[in-house]
Amino acid sequence: MLTKRGAKPVFSEAVNFTPKVSANSKAVIVGFGPAGMFAGLRLAESGAKPIIIERGGAVEERLRSVNSFFDGGALDENSNVQFGEGGAGTFSDGKLTTRINDNRVRYVLETFVKYGAPEEILRQAKPHIGTDNLQKIVKNIRERIIDCGGEVRFNSKLTDINIKNGTVRSVRVSNNCSEYELPCDKLILAIGHSAHDTIEMLLKKGAEITSKPFSVGVRIEHKQSEIDAALYGENRHKYKNLPKGEYQLSKRLPDNRAVYTFCMCPGGIVVPSQSEKETIVTNGMSLYARDSENANSALCVSVSAEDFGLSPTGGINFARKIEHEAYKACRAGSGNSYAAPACTVKGLLSDKPSLELADITPSYARGVKECDFREIFPGSVTESLKIGLQDFSRKLKAFGNGNAVLTAPETRTSSPVRIVRNESFSAASITNLYPCGEGAGYAGGIVSAAVDGIKTAEHILL
Repeated sequence: MLTKRGAKPVFSEAVNFTPKVSANSKAVIVGFGPAGMFAGLRLAESGAKPIIIERGGAVEERLRSVNSFFDGGALDENSNVQFGEGGAGTFSDGKLTTRINDNRVRYVLETFVKYGAPEEILRQAKPHIGTDNLQKIVKNIRERIIDCGGEVRFNSKLTDINIKNGTVRSVRVSNNCSEYELPCDKLILAIGHSAHDTIEMLLKKGAEITSKPFSVGVRIEHKQSEIDAALYGENRHKYKNLPKGEYQLSKRLPDNRAVYTFCMCPGGIVVPSQSEKETIVTNGMSLYARDSENANSALCVSVSAEDFGLSPTGGINFARKIEHEAYKACRAGSGNSYAAPACTVKGLLSDKPSLELADITPSYARGVKECDFREIFPGSVTESLKIGLQDFSRKLKAFGNGNAVLTAPETRTSSPVRIVRNESFSAASITNLYPCGEGAGYAGGIVSAAVDGIKTAEHILL
């Protein structure tokens, strides 16, 4: 395939191989985020006919439930910013940068262009698609899978797995109307980093799962013009083609924790991202134009088994406690059960939380409430955030603005677990179970998750 400007895709032999596909294969994929979507596309285009189940809705339906929640409606625990067609990445900046060195990365970018992404992502050093483009692209990929004989079942949640002699025989699926059993001889788990109930079910079934380090923190929000001025200088207006300013900052602390910025969204908004009731979770999102007034980024602190123990679900429980504490801290007297805790940078540093002199209007859709973050986070996290902010203020002028706003908590930076798999990509204890993507602990971001999904499909097809 050639793009309009003649850019040639670079496919590996693994992408071009001729697979051996059984006509009677019963491949089931759980989850329709980047990993599940690209695994499904790979299988479908190779002649297999995968059945994909996704607990959330199709992107059109999902958009309605997300907007309803943003506008003050009830939280749909199965169709929200975390769950639904396209996964959590559908409501993000759509960043396509990755540190992995795999020529499938080019294939992923080419595929996005083929199904509606701007062609310039093939030439950009830091490509992004934006939430608005992703919503169209994931629908087009879904239609391609169906055209190739695959099937996508939305509002369909995996509730159980029937295992016999270390092999998956079938899966149990619940939808809006009923519950049924689905035969299965290959099961790809691309469940995303928020499917905590599925992880707990897998543990009961004997899957080998370990906890892994991840990060928690806040969203820091400045005016985009302030970030641009800090990066480009006061004469930036002379240059018309400068991109929106982006930054990436980090510091290693004496106790070996890392404090860093992550998932910076130029011209974006902070979005309500919870998937469980009575919790608060934040994330960042941008449209392709990145033309909102504010910029935001996760400001995170690494946490590990030293913080939450060695239990496989220790990290899940650690994050859940923070999310519930945030909900409790804001619910009392606010009249808004899903307002998010917030304060200025100056308020955090002085232990006198306030929003009184905030330079910006916080963009979090459900509103914010002035709050002391020490009520939400362990002391080690709040103290690390302070050290990071002081260090970053010396590296980027905007971080010296004490009136920038912090909104908490950011807890879904990556999966807190890893589902152990072997070199054949199958689970260590269940031969035909294939965990993949970010939720299984093998990727971090849209592109790396998509690549892991492709590689998993290839192991099944060979």
